[in-house]
Amino acid sequence: MPPQTPPARRPDPSPATSVQTMGLAAVLTMLGAVALARTRVRPSEEQVLGAARRVLSAVLPPDRPFGVRFWNGEELPAGVPDPAARLTLASPESLGRMLKLPLDVALGEAYLRGDFDIEGDFGAVVGLADTLNPQFTPAQVAGLLRDVALLRRGVGARPPKPLAQLHGETHSRERDKQAVQAHYDVSNDFYKLWLDERMVYSCAYFPTGTETLDQAQEAKLELICRKLRLQEGERLLDIGCGWGGLALYAAQRYGVSVLGVTLSEAQLHEGRARVKAAGLTHLVTLELRDYRDVTGEFDKISSVGMAEHVGRRNMAEYFAAAHRVLKPGGLMLNHAIADGLGQARVPMVIQSGNFARRYVFPDGELLPIWETLNYAEAALFEVRDVENLREHYARTTREWARRLGAREDEALAALGEERYRLWRLYLNACGYYFERGHLSIFQTLLAKPDKRRQVPLPPSRGDIYADGRL
Repeated sequence: MPPQTPPARRPDPSPATSVQTMGLAAVLTMLGAVALARTRVRPSEEQVLGAARRVLSAVLPPDRPFGVRFWNGEELPAGVPDPAARLTLASPESLGRMLKLPLDVALGEAYLRGDFDIEGDFGAVVGLADTLNPQFTPAQVAGLLRDVALLRRGVGARPPKPLAQLHGETHSRERDKQAVQAHYDVSNDFYKLWLDERMVYSCAYFPTGTETLDQAQEAKLELICRKLRLQEGERLLDIGCGWGGLALYAAQRYGVSVLGVTLSEAQLHEGRARVKAAGLTHLVTLELRDYRDVTGEFDKISSVGMAEHVGRRNMAEYFAAAHRVLKPGGLMLNHAIADGLGQARVPMVIQSGNFARRYVFPDGELLPIWETLNYAEAALFEVRDVENLREHYARTTREWARRLGAREDEALAALGEERYRLWRLYLNACGYYFERGHLSIFQTLLAKPDKRRQVPLPPSRGDIYADGRL
């Protein structure tokens, strides 16, 4: 074989040819790597205001659908007529505390702290991450670094204390219980302010688009029961039963016997009261139990909004535990949020996902749908149907946010300012993320074939929609 000719060495670029444009992600990465000089000399408010104007004017897209109001009342106008929102900075320290990496954590903590507020459409501001890609020359980058260093000078990190203080090994039984209770045991009365009458805390289903939230949640419960092909007298296991909405519906409408398990003591208390009030204690049993500790045998299994708490580490065990207690020929409906395709387009320095894991759903973890299906098949489930309902969840979370905002005074009284702001941010941001495909929600129908490798399913999905209701 003849020797290979080495590639020609490129000449060192001259200063005149080395000027290249840099995207915002590269600039933010540099900001994270550069050790900003610390000084006790605080800049004047006029200096801070000038730096804030320059940074925001350079970074924000010119056609943004929202304006910015500085702490002194000065405005940086939106780039479109009739803007959808306004972002208000509360103090000269606000922007400096917001400019940390990863950006989603810094911005989320700043919102909880009250460093800024959003009037109008949250999505108009949250969606900024999709358009933040201005290009800068090295000289412009140097100017931005100087301005950011000035804004950061003396403001301090001052992150809020984590709302959930978890202990123990991640996704152990004890820590999972702590994580679930941190989110769901906030207050039953708080959730009643903005959930539907059945208190169903998962994606609703709007088959015609004209449904109220209560109608859409009932349609979702009906859709799940039909996909499971529930029959009177069957035994259903509901993993992560919440306040008992699905368990009660399945017992009332389909005459099945239900065991619902949850790790939330507040949900269990409310759910049992609802079962008793409905006169269904002979059909519905709700227990404080980990899914890994369930015993017995069930014809059908539902798991709605629970797999997000399992984590990649325990996903194999999750499906194995369900497969173990499901009868041969039985069906499982797994309803869970998944990473969407849009996430891949947003740089990690902007959208790390750590804010949600730290403050909203402690230890929560979202898997892409292909990975979830791999775990299910490894547990010997057969995948029979997969449906993406993300547009329905966008509408659900927007409706939740609207209802929460309409009861703001009561929510503030129940939770306090910081926790209320957390839920307001989380619900509004989710509406945007589902709408744009950064997040998805899948209903996956799984089967455990019998000894003959058969599953008692009809030849089409026609039976689900036969009466035109769904």
